Amino acid sequence: MNSLRRLDITYLKGVGPSRAELLSKELGIRSYYDLIHHFPTHYIDRSKIYRINEIKSDMAAIQIRGRFLSFNVIGEGAKSRLVALFSDGSATIEVVWFRRIKQIKEAYRLGNDYILFGKPTEFNGTRQLVHPEIDASTAITASQGLRGVYPLTEKLRARGITSRTLFTWINTVLSSVPAMAETLSDDVIGSLKLMRLRDAMLAVHNPSDTDVLNRARFRLKFEELFFIQLNMQRNGLRRSKALNGYRFPRIGNYFNSFYSRCLPFELTGAQKRVIKEIRADMATGRQMNRLLQGDVGSGKTLVALMTMLIAVDNNTQACLMAPTEILATQHYETISKMVAPVGINVKLLTGSTRKKERKIIHDQLSDGSLHILIGTHAVIEDNVVFKNLGFVVIDEQHRFGVMQRSKMWAKNVVPPHVLVMTATPIPRTLAMTLYGDLDVSVIDELPPGRKPIRTLICYDDRREYLNRSIGRQLAMGRQVYIVYPLISENEKLDLQSLEEGYERVCETFPSYEVTYVHGRMKPAEKDRRMQDFVSGKARILVATTVIEVGVNVPNASTMVIENAERFGLSQLHQLRGRVGRGADQSYCVLMTKLKIARETRQRLEIMTSTTDGFVVAEADLKMRGPGDLEGTLQSGMAFDLKIANLSGDGQIVQMAHDRVEAVLDDDPELEKPIHSRLKTTLDNMFERKIDLSRIS
Repeated sequence: MNSLRRLDITYLKGVGPSRAELLSKELGIRSYYDLIHHFPTHYIDRSKIYRINEIKSDMAAIQIRGRFLSFNVIGEGAKSRLVALFSDGSATIEVVWFRRIKQIKEAYRLGNDYILFGKPTEFNGTRQLVHPEIDASTAITASQGLRGVYPLTEKLRARGITSRTLFTWINTVLSSVPAMAETLSDDVIGSLKLMRLRDAMLAVHNPSDTDVLNRARFRLKFEELFFIQLNMQRNGLRRSKALNGYRFPRIGNYFNSFYSRCLPFELTGAQKRVIKEIRADMATGRQMNRLLQGDVGSGKTLVALMTMLIAVDNNTQACLMAPTEILATQHYETISKMVAPVGINVKLLTGSTRKKERKIIHDQLSDGSLHILIGTHAVIEDNVVFKNLGFVVIDEQHRFGVMQRSKMWAKNVVPPHVLVMTATPIPRTLAMTLYGDLDVSVIDELPPGRKPIRTLICYDDRREYLNRSIGRQLAMGRQVYIVYPLISENEKLDLQSLEEGYERVCETFPSYEVTYVHGRMKPAEKDRRMQDFVSGKARILVATTVIEVGVNVPNASTMVIENAERFGLSQLHQLRGRVGRGADQSYCVLMTKLKIARETRQRLEIMTSTTDGFVVAEADLKMRGPGDLEGTLQSGMAFDLKIANLSGDGQIVQMAHDRVEAVLDDDPELEKPIHSRLKTTLDNMFERKIDLSRIS
């Protein structure tokens, strides 16, 4: 397979330099290997020939056999189109082309038999096929069995590259490779009774039947997920073995004093479990790299603080890095107040920290008298030097790049223990694939006394009722968020905008101060306005999604999300998490149009049925798919799933994960002869210029 990576697609028959450049730009196909790994998204049964009088416009792609009766060019220049009349004796249908009109007219003849394949539509009451695939009626391969439908772009279609074109090129490559080196080891193939690689490749592109197709897709999905996890788990094992970390053997005075005197509430069972997991990691003498997942309001910050106190008790310093100044400030205010009675020295370092205060911080860091530093990206600057950094917490870790996170490692000779936190619930299958090289802890309980947020769907025609409800909350002294999908009005999009909304909110609630924030504002101005809301000076905050992470205002009891139908479920859940942080009943109102699609209504109803972020995240994954995942993973290696789908292939993810564990338990460095294929394939798949696998 590695030899196919070196064969340039330019030299494949029918491609050439121009098409090769287009394939590279549009689909990332540069080599023979890339081409045969461009898999169909779905398959259509080409064994059935329909009669034209059976066709309805709501049918999926259909196939008909007949003759062209006429060709007519309608219009002139760029707006011209070719309209043909096609008949099979039962009825006629229009066939329309908007591109390559001259070539089409020259390619097909009146009176000859052809097979047409495409999606039927209706225009002005007339049935049509637009840009169908066309084959001679004797082309057996075009009219029998399952045919794959390949992902394409409009630019490729405009250049005459169709799904059939890709199939022809792929078939040419596969026909020229009589043997295909296996990638999986015999023990893995045998234990799961997997199809051989070459058989799977042939079957996935040209399946003889559904059963063979399913077996081929299973083999290729498993392989893809297996090697991604093998790469990550092997990196994790290497890092764990290679990197010695601080050994924190004791729980000391700071931790015990805080636990007995300052704990704001009884820890949940989940918090206690996670602290034990982290403490066990820190006692091994190996550097810890752990992901802490917890829904909004689950108490992650308290867990982070208590584990930082363990580091301080063992004569090292701790640092907490947050993505925004306002979040860092909130962490500082919360933590410094909580630990003041036990004598912990906590400081805040951000871009706004004054020179005089910076000098104090730098001096105390270097002499060791500063126990915990909280800050933004400012903490990774070269001039921030710790005496003995032993523990690092990175909040909302996805907001930081791998290189930024790696700078924390350079703050000490012995790498500090690292705890990365996220309030974005990650479905289990996604976590196993994204974070296969990290240990994962989950806080799956909310602290006692928290009232569940009531989530309501409200349609545009109920806006006056909503305004009265907001007015009642304001009269009780509460604060309100109102979130918009756009900053400015957009003629092409029928959506509410922040600028219009701000004016309307000010007119509706003239007795209360209203402020606003959005992503185009300068950071200082945004922070100033946010602080007006945090302090209670402003009672209503009009915003875009810039507030979805890191705003903690316990007095805010209502979140209104305009055009909620435009947001993903996970994003709606993150926004909802801005309220419900105090003791009062809180509300999240999903404003939407009266007329929305049934699927959209079902999606919003998921939000009204649960406040469990993991349930929401699983539903979001199933409905929208995993998307780009995260681009650059913790190992520093980007990957793009070609055939597996994390939203539907959870069982295969688990099987791949289990087999990887079994292989690495037996042979951590893949040194045994039976695993030589795995090692070779892994090295070929994950070649890289920079090794970032040590960075959490």
